[in-house]
Amino acid sequence: MNAGFIECREICLIIFLFITLTYVKSQVNLNDSPMIGAEIFIEPGQSDKDVEHWFRILRENNMNVTRIRMFENYMKDANGDWDFSLFDRAFLYAEKYHIKVYANLFPATDFTDVGGFKFPNDEEHLNRIADYIKNVVLHFKKFSSLYGWVPINEPGGGNINAPLAQMIYRKWKDDSGDFNQSSDKLADYHHLSFDNEKFLLYYNTWYLRWLSDEIRKYDNENPIHVNNHAIFSLASQYDFPSWRTFLSSLGGSAHASWHFGFFSRNKYTIAMSANSEILRSGAGNIPWLMTELQGGNNIYSGNQPMCPTKEEISQWFWITIGSGSKGAIYWCLNPRASGSEAGEWAMVDFQNQPTDRLVEAGRIGSVIDKNRQLFSEAKPLNSNIHVIYIRESMWVENRLARRSSDYEMRQSGGVIKSALSYFEAFSHMGLQPSFEELGEFDFSKSSYKGHTMVLSNQIAIPHKYDDKLRYFVRNGGQLIIDGLTGYYDENAICRMMNDFQLKDLFGGYVSEFKFTNNLFHLQVGQEKLTSHALKGYIRPSIDDASGNIHAKNEIIGFEEDKITGIVNQYGEGRVIWIPSLVGLGTRIEDNFEPLILFLKKYVNIDVEIHFEPFLNEILMKTLKSGDRYISIIVNKSDSKKDVMVIAPFELKDPMILFSNGTALMTDNILSIGSEETVVISWSLR
Repeated sequence: MNAGFIECREICLIIFLFITLTYVKSQVNLNDSPMIGAEIFIEPGQSDKDVEHWFRILRENNMNVTRIRMFENYMKDANGDWDFSLFDRAFLYAEKYHIKVYANLFPATDFTDVGGFKFPNDEEHLNRIADYIKNVVLHFKKFSSLYGWVPINEPGGGNINAPLAQMIYRKWKDDSGDFNQSSDKLADYHHLSFDNEKFLLYYNTWYLRWLSDEIRKYDNENPIHVNNHAIFSLASQYDFPSWRTFLSSLGGSAHASWHFGFFSRNKYTIAMSANSEILRSGAGNIPWLMTELQGGNNIYSGNQPMCPTKEEISQWFWITIGSGSKGAIYWCLNPRASGSEAGEWAMVDFQNQPTDRLVEAGRIGSVIDKNRQLFSEAKPLNSNIHVIYIRESMWVENRLARRSSDYEMRQSGGVIKSALSYFEAFSHMGLQPSFEELGEFDFSKSSYKGHTMVLSNQIAIPHKYDDKLRYFVRNGGQLIIDGLTGYYDENAICRMMNDFQLKDLFGGYVSEFKFTNNLFHLQVGQEKLTSHALKGYIRPSIDDASGNIHAKNEIIGFEEDKITGIVNQYGEGRVIWIPSLVGLGTRIEDNFEPLILFLKKYVNIDVEIHFEPFLNEILMKTLKSGDRYISIIVNKSDSKKDVMVIAPFELKDPMILFSNGTALMTDNILSIGSEETVVISWSLR
């Protein structure tokens, strides 16, 4: 072979690799086109033919990204010698088929540790992890198929009893000083300590930052991404604003069988939407994408055995896109051979052929590819409705909850379920509320006119938020409060006894809460709202001059001579206060009509894209891309529905980009079949 040919071939190869490198290594950013993929599980015993087939099948089904779990146990022998060949083969096939790879670091752990440990045991263990990161990052960063690093799989849920944690805890405690003194009267009371919860919040961030710093010692170029999990239970452990300072993107695991235990299966769309909105809020100014979606059958693993339908594959993916995700990766393409997940979760069958789920994902990928610019520029058109959860409320509840109770408000999860009730109610109107931790809310605006914040049964309000909430309402915001919101402070001290510090904002005091039936009806305005367990009675603020109820209070709920609901005008805004669990009661009864009718009196939905009338089993997410709107509509009912989409402006040129059914669009009325997902592009008249 002559030298000229070799030189030409090498030049061509360099050009090809440069083009591939430029494409694959582009940083994740808010204007990236969404990606779709499935995780490839690499383990010993797999044939070269099978591994190549998995990468080829991704490409054939319009998938462009995968995640690979980088098992140290499969790279390092008993003598401490490294052999990367098992994973080299995978990365080379990823290059061949132009698949981006998220490398999920997975230091040595016991074979039965399916998800990986959450924290190192001691300093020696930490040093071994550092050595693993050094060797893996230095070796695999040379591959053009490498897209980014996932430093830990599913952080959160760890404990702080190991020697390393205790050592860091002591230093944290010394450095933190007297951090509990948040209330002027705290010193007067014996109170619960939430040091462990505060430290776990800190420690999750500390370890994730440490892992990221170790990666950055050897790779300053490729993105760093992480996937938290079990968001409805573990959200209080995640300090997302801090994570933004060192992560390139945020992600999550949203496995229906593992993580949606608060929902029935026909409500998994609501669960996916809420999960996605929590991540979107947490990501803030960095991109996010759903790192793991359930792609296949689970038998012995997971909490709820199930196999997603191909319709659910579409529903879940498109819902994440409607919430601003830059894509999703299904878990997983091929099943692992052994362990507690053996033969489970896959999108190919046991003969390595595509299932209907994989084919459906491929159809989605084709639509994304054909409309790359449209989806690249698309941003969620969230309404000005902010459903709020408070980290400290979850801490207090977890400490006080009785898990065996027959009453949901006494169980762990009552706080987040209460917030979910309002999120679902607004979703049934076709609206797109945000779902935010109170510390993530932007209190810096000069005006909040048109904004509504919901605090449903957020049992603990830290004192540091008192003036911020006053500022929000005083400057035009509307605050809807129900249940035990504000009952405690961050140290589980009851705030409602004696001089209730928020009486000016709320419009009065609670005289008492009475425990009553599991479900009961509360007359509020024109509606009978279903409530749960507790009935709160309000003693409104009194005008000091007249001795009468303050003129700024409007009474909206009565029970004989007792007051169960008021509206308090405060500055340019107002507070709607019902100290009974109407959100949680509505969710338990699963009848949202009365609550929706009540909310429509106070929330002007005519300024938003919405449904008319409200639809209990229909979900809509809306994006804006340039001068076009993208509506993602899912029908979870058991029959075809006609959906009227109402907008505050006239829409034209509706074009169905994706449908997995027989959808028809006439003007602004969509005919959509049972379990169907439809993606429509609109433009303004």
